[in-house]
Amino acid sequence: MKKSNCIALSMVQPDPLPGSYRHTDRKIEEIIDQSLRETEMVLKNGFDGIVLQNMNDMPIKQFASPEAIAYMTKIGDAIKRNYPDQILGILVNWDGVAGLSVADAIGADFVRVEHLFTGVEVTSAGLLQAQCVEINELRKRIKSEVPIYADVYEVHGVPLGRKPIEDAAWESVHEAFADGLFIAGKSPAESIELVKKAKTKVKNTPIFLGGGATGDNVYDLLQYYDGVCVATWIKNGDMKNPIYPERAKIFMDEVRRAKESKKKIESN
Repeated sequence: MKKSNCIALSMVQPDPLPGSYRHTDRKIEEIIDQSLRETEMVLKNGFDGIVLQNMNDMPIKQFASPEAIAYMTKIGDAIKRNYPDQILGILVNWDGVAGLSVADAIGADFVRVEHLFTGVEVTSAGLLQAQCVEINELRKRIKSEVPIYADVYEVHGVPLGRKPIEDAAWESVHEAFADGLFIAGKSPAESIELVKKAKTKVKNTPIFLGGGATGDNVYDLLQYYDGVCVATWIKNGDMKNPIYPERAKIFMDEVRRAKESKKKIESN
């Protein structure tokens, strides 16, 4: 994924997978069909791709279960086979090693490592600790070329020993070897402040907005970010909802407006 081209990604978060606490009686084939329908719908609305995440398997600790890895691989492979030309990212809660394993197996375009690439964070499931060493060891061992996009200070976690965002971003790229970053604040104004500071030290690294984008603010946010990943707003405020096509359209109309604005600026 390149810098400054306003890439828009939608989260696709399947129903709880077999083996997870909230799973009912849905077969994996039904869950795959649902994920394919959601992917088709967001792509029809002009999104550049999706990030597949097992968000509905919560609560989850740091290490993914074997069945979660297997089912995420199966779902991701079905999406990649049906939509080979669209961007596909993988996010396995909250296990970056598992995420890279799934992404490499299916030929995904990147893996998003949320919460735990560097540092230590307190979450609802307890402490999550950095996996950058293990992720890079796996990357080297299997000769993976899947880019790693790491969250810096994920907004729902509380980092221990928090450093200035520009220093934490520099460490993620230059000491832990992330290829790109996700950064988000608790408000649009805070997100803009964080990304502006981060870019002072990692100006050549793509930075995506990891949360908080809406149809009302995405135009302004994309003046500073290289791309955006959205979930809650296009699901009408609840990640457990399906994606609303009309909200997806509103969102993408604003993304296209931002792309045109950036093109004009870059051509001058």
